[in-house]
Amino acid sequence: MKLIYKGKSKDVFDNGDGNYLFQFKDDVTGADGVIDPGANQVIGQVEGLGRENLRLTEYFYKLLNSKGIPTHFVSADVEKRQMVVRPASLFGKGVEVIVRLKATGSFIRRFGDYIKDGDKLDYLVETTLKDDHKGDPFITREIHEVLGVLKSEEYDTLERLAKQITKVVEEELAKKELELWDIKFEFARVEGKIMLVDEISGGCMRAFRNGKPVPALDIANILLGK
Repeated sequence: MKLIYKGKSKDVFDNGDGNYLFQFKDDVTGADGVIDPGANQVIGQVEGLGRENLRLTEYFYKLLNSKGIPTHFVSADVEKRQMVVRPASLFGKGVEVIVRLKATGSFIRRFGDYIKDGDKLDYLVETTLKDDHKGDPFITREIHEVLGVLKSEEYDTLERLAKQITKVVEEELAKKELELWDIKFEFARVEGKIMLVDEISGGCMRAFRNGKPVPALDIANILLGK
C-alpha cells in the first residue's frame, strides 16, 4: 500500500481499491510532558490507545450510518487497528469543528473574563483551520467565505451535521452516566457531499462523570466494556 499521509495519531494509505486505509497509532500529543489531545506535538505513546480509539470510532460510525447520517466509514479491523474509509476532499487544508455544550479548555482561556468553567453553552459551534504551525486558528463563517474555504450554505450544512452528531454522542454517553462537555469533529467532501471524516474517539471529546473528568482511554471501556 502507498503511504498518503503520516499523521500524529494515524497514518493514511491508499488501499489500492479506490478506498483509503487508516492505521491507528498509540502516539499521544501534549506539551511539557502533559497529555493534551488537542496539542500538536507527539510526546510519547500509551499502549492500547490506537485500538481503543478505533473501537470507539467504529461504534459511533456504525451508529451514525444506521441513523442515515453520512460518514466516510466503510469497515474496521480493531485488532489490526485499521479502518477502511472512502477518500475525502478537504476544505482548504482541513477544517475542524468544535461543538461546546459547556465552557472549558481553550474557551475558558480565551473568554474566562466573561464566563466560568462549566457554564452552559448549548451546542455552540466553532471552526478552526488545521495548521499545526499556526496553532489551528479559529475562523468565522464570513472568513471561510472570503478565503474560499467554505461557502455560507456549506457552513450551514456542516454546522447542522455537527450538532446532529453531537446529540447522538451525548445521548450514548448519558446511558453510562457520562456527561459530554465538548467534542471535536472533522468534515470533508466525499463523493461531492459534506460528511464526517477522521475519527470519533475519547481523544476527540471531554466527558465528565460525577463531576470529574474521564480520561480519554477510559471512555471506550465505559461505553463498550473491556
